[in-house]
Amino acid sequence: MCGIAGYIGTREIDPRAIQRTLSLMKNRGPDHQEHRRLRASDTNIDLLHARLSIIDLDPRSNQPFTIGPATLVFNGEIYNYVEIRRELKRRGVSFTTDSDTEVLLQAYLRWGEACVDHFEGMWAFAIWDERTQTLLLSRDRFGEKPLYYIPDKHGFYFASEVKFLRSLVDRQLAVNPQHLLRYLVHGYRALYQREETFFSDVKEVPYATNVTLDTMLRREQRRYWQPRYQPERMTLAQAVSRTREALRESVRLRLRSDVPLAFCLSGGVDSGSLISLAAKELKQPVAAFSMVVSDVRYNEQENVLATARDVVCEHTLIELKPGADVLERLKALIAYHDAPVATITFFVHDYLMEAMAERGYKVSVSGTSGDELFSGYYDHWLLHLLEMRNHPDFTQRLKEWQQYIQPLVRNPYLNNPDLFMVNPSDRRYLFLDRDVFAQYLRQDFTEEFSEHHFTASPLRNRMLNELFHESTSVVLHEDDLNAMRYSIENRSPYLDRNLFEVAYSIPPEHLMQDGFGKYVLREAMAGILNEQVRLSRQKFGFNAPFTDLVDVNRKQDWDFLMSDGPIFELVDKSKIAVALRKSTMPESMSKFLFNFVNAKMFLEMSVSDKAFAAPNKAVIGSKR
Repeated sequence: MCGIAGYIGTREIDPRAIQRTLSLMKNRGPDHQEHRRLRASDTNIDLLHARLSIIDLDPRSNQPFTIGPATLVFNGEIYNYVEIRRELKRRGVSFTTDSDTEVLLQAYLRWGEACVDHFEGMWAFAIWDERTQTLLLSRDRFGEKPLYYIPDKHGFYFASEVKFLRSLVDRQLAVNPQHLLRYLVHGYRALYQREETFFSDVKEVPYATNVTLDTMLRREQRRYWQPRYQPERMTLAQAVSRTREALRESVRLRLRSDVPLAFCLSGGVDSGSLISLAAKELKQPVAAFSMVVSDVRYNEQENVLATARDVVCEHTLIELKPGADVLERLKALIAYHDAPVATITFFVHDYLMEAMAERGYKVSVSGTSGDELFSGYYDHWLLHLLEMRNHPDFTQRLKEWQQYIQPLVRNPYLNNPDLFMVNPSDRRYLFLDRDVFAQYLRQDFTEEFSEHHFTASPLRNRMLNELFHESTSVVLHEDDLNAMRYSIENRSPYLDRNLFEVAYSIPPEHLMQDGFGKYVLREAMAGILNEQVRLSRQKFGFNAPFTDLVDVNRKQDWDFLMSDGPIFELVDKSKIAVALRKSTMPESMSKFLFNFVNAKMFLEMSVSDKAFAAPNKAVIGSKR
């Protein structure tokens, strides 16, 4: 929806820094930008907002938004704002707008910090309350909307993007070399296992967390919602019925928009279910955008077209082809992300957002986290077998895995059905060839895999780690930036509190059957999603090989890849040259080389005077 930034402390931020920051925020909020300075004795409170108008397009809903003693800046959507508004009206509250912004602030005035318990949505917001002389920061349950911060001795800075922070603090930010090495060796899964970012000074408010600061800069941080696995006794029919109803309601809420909306459509069950629900159950006219690549491992065009034909939608199909502009495009994307792009997938996704913006769409709907809610990855099958080992159906499930799943698995570790029977904590398959990649470094890097504990269930604990620390957190970060680069809001209907609670109440025996992952979701979509996609066991993934993007035989590309730069203080140049020249490469090496290119560009921009539109240089590993 928007971009936010702000500060609380004794410093008086230069008006030029304020204006520069507002200018940087225009992608996130092209419709209105505004700054407001509030004071509390010797403390300054600066609130900055840039608006992308989605709900109630009238200027009356511009921010910062003040009611009585409270002033709000807000990024996101409160999808159930209509229902909350109705409840507040019954309690005597009157409204001057039709926006979810006003509903959020009135809910805060009524319920205080506990207002978030009433919200279904995605958000990062800041509220200054004159009564309590405190600043409240809040981030949504799944971490859909970003909220970064930098504390220092003079105050506390916060923002939707790192570049806004850099502009407000008006100094260089030191690159975090450990995080960069982590990215090179371990890839995207390691980026959110620890509370670190690519800059040493920059932190991120965790998911489902409220933070309060007073005028003495005393800070309190509280988790207001804890995801839990609470299995209930239920039949398969009950699990299917509850899932269908919860997903339908989530989609219904997320179709609320006063601007054009479109779906990101892949060939899988997750996105196909969303657009099919919208078109068939909710009777909404729908539009879809899809990306296809040449590599047969990732080409799901047949399934994409099957869904598009079935829902009779306006459909834009984009084919990714190597081009001379790829490296320049990647540089621009890294500059906007203030970080290396997490995977090739999100470079490809940028083309999708560009096409959507060119056709006038302001909201995109994606199928993020269907796998993490309903068990869709190949390792989930083996963890399912572990949990079913004493169940009467175990032998049948093993036969189904051998018949339907094993032939599709490329990861060598996941070809062994006894993998977790022998060692339930074996995670070598997640960081395939990390020892090989470590050998490309010019310094030692060893870091053991870490996993957060949510529940004693091996399968559900793995899924919750993916949802909150490994997969979904990365997707949300990249999708948000890719969408906002083109002034588009991204929505994820699977990230719904009620749907989550339904999914994490389903007992394990219902999750996988007949050789199908996401069995409950598939059954819930019977008669809604077309059968070709609903009954497809192949899992493609939204991806592209490195060679589809970069042509090392093009002199211009090769010269750039081999040009001197700070990356070669970390990586062995001669070994990289050999790897780049290989005519064929495994998927893991393709990912590593993509990460190398990103890291190279990121570091070169970080030591440039014009890096990320920052006022000063960034220095690897240094601090001021």
